[in-house]
Amino acid sequence: MRALWTSSVYKVTYARSKPRLALLTKSFSSTPYYKLTTTELFQSNKSSLGKIKINPDRLWDTIHSTAKWTEPKKVPNDDIKTAGLTRLTLSNEDKLARDWFIETTKSLGCQVHVDQIGNIFAIRPGLRGENEDMSATFAGSHLDSQPSGGRFDGVLGIAAGIEMLRTLNDNWIETEGPVGVVNWTNEEGARYPISMMGSGVWSGRISLDDAWSTKSVSPGRSVTTVKQELERIGYLGAVPASYNKCVRIGAHFELHIEQGPKLERSGQKIGVVEGVQAYKWFTVTVTGREAHAGTIDMANRFDAMHTAAEFMVEARDITMPEPGGGGGRGLVTFGRLTASPGSVNTIAGKVEMSLDMRSPSDEGLAKMVEKLYDLVDRLNSAATKNGKPLHPGLGVEIREDFSSAAVKFSTEAIGCVEESAAAVLGDVHGHGEKMMQRMTSGAGHDSVCTNMHCPTAMIFVPSKDGVSHNPSEWTDKEDCATGANVLLQSVLRMDKLRKDMGDFE
Repeated sequence: MRALWTSSVYKVTYARSKPRLALLTKSFSSTPYYKLTTTELFQSNKSSLGKIKINPDRLWDTIHSTAKWTEPKKVPNDDIKTAGLTRLTLSNEDKLARDWFIETTKSLGCQVHVDQIGNIFAIRPGLRGENEDMSATFAGSHLDSQPSGGRFDGVLGIAAGIEMLRTLNDNWIETEGPVGVVNWTNEEGARYPISMMGSGVWSGRISLDDAWSTKSVSPGRSVTTVKQELERIGYLGAVPASYNKCVRIGAHFELHIEQGPKLERSGQKIGVVEGVQAYKWFTVTVTGREAHAGTIDMANRFDAMHTAAEFMVEARDITMPEPGGGGGRGLVTFGRLTASPGSVNTIAGKVEMSLDMRSPSDEGLAKMVEKLYDLVDRLNSAATKNGKPLHPGLGVEIREDFSSAAVKFSTEAIGCVEESAAAVLGDVHGHGEKMMQRMTSGAGHDSVCTNMHCPTAMIFVPSKDGVSHNPSEWTDKEDCATGANVLLQSVLRMDKLRKDMGDFE
């Protein structure tokens, strides 16, 4: 064994055991081959790749056993279909899940690295692994959840990545180049309001200092910064958090639940994700004047709550179709609202709320934002008389907190997913191409950031009733296994493609 520094804690990596009998015929648990390389796998008969399958029971157990690391609920719930998950990033529960991730991947022969923003990279060496700087093909996602989240969002991708490693080991598959699994920090942006933070820092779209200094926004909890909590739980790594300074990614695949209803409604099993729509986050502050609820008549109130309600209704109208059929594909969401002073018999003097705006295209989002600022101007004009404020400070202010442009994924990576989905679904359903569809993701994912620097694609599986960010979030066991098999094949196809392109020379 050899020592490997991964975080502020000294850790040890154990090398994978090797078979000692050189005269064995090619034979292992689920396929008729022994110590097969990716290239040999594709050179053998066409059914060989399809015989290498993940273990559905083991994957299912990983998903639900790791859900034990969740904040305790006031009312205990043992029903796995409704218990959900509360594992905010960098919390005590997140630390336990991270510890499990490192322990498990090391036991599977991976080298593990933790970077300055807490991203964890587990790398399984390939045949051509003499160069430690060689970029790996990764399966990636996240272990953090929403405050009242489900058991599959992010977790499925990590569990399937680990199941991929287990399956490769079970079947003695030697990939041409290194492959691995990455757990990205703070994908959700729930506790610290920058989504895709870890992958964003790695990709260079977010500065490390900005990420470290981001303050928590969880109601009823003490305010902390990202760096403080990374230090507290022992995951402030020394490895540079940069795509070109340490851990390099040659390709990235992410298995994820759809979080929408399209696959379930169509009866299809796999979404081949072509890209992700554009979105922006804003903080909206409405300022009025506090006053007694019983002594100020309605005509003379400066009610911040009323103006906020008016703003919310009109902002929603921004997404409505325009005359002639334009628009109508945008989305507007107010997810958090606080009113001050928060007294039942006092007119609200200040309201602060979050605003999430999305559109399939950058152009569509730009039009929505233009209308948003027009709305702000109109409401502020209503709070003036003869060009002067009716009361000092009255009005609406908006601040842009985060922006993510629309993304188109790599043609090569999409091709790997599409070929894999056709093969996996064809084995089970026949006519595999009819059981999948190309899709655009409505939600942001870490793959948005990896796509900036390497071939990237995503795989969607059905979500029951399209529900996510909810304790009742659910994806059937069979669908999880199907997605994991597509992920496994996609990584192997990309490994072969990268070898053919000379990436490992």
